[in-house]
Amino acid sequence: MNKAELVAAVAEKSGLSKKDAAGAVDAFVDSIVGAVTSGNKVQIVGFGTFEVRHRAERVGHNPRKGTTIQIPASNAPVFKAGKAFKDSVSGK
Repeated sequence: MNKAELVAAVAEKSGLSKKDAAGAVDAFVDSIVGAVTSGNKVQIVGFGTFEVRHRAERVGHNPRKGTTIQIPASNAPVFKAGKAFKDSVSGK
């Protein structure tokens, strides 16, 4: 499902116009991105949790040249699915 299909599904289930549904989807995504970028955790009960995880600096291997390289520390966004979501997908 791409964004246009998601907007259409939200519009159909909520009774909103596609334009209003697109605004709602954009606001939802922007709110999550903004919160996670600020270092906050976004937890939606039954769906999952969005958060930032820090990756430490580490040594990597360049397979093309056969040399070792330093991979710098970084922050990465992470999504962890909630129990209800996992159970729904697994068919429980």
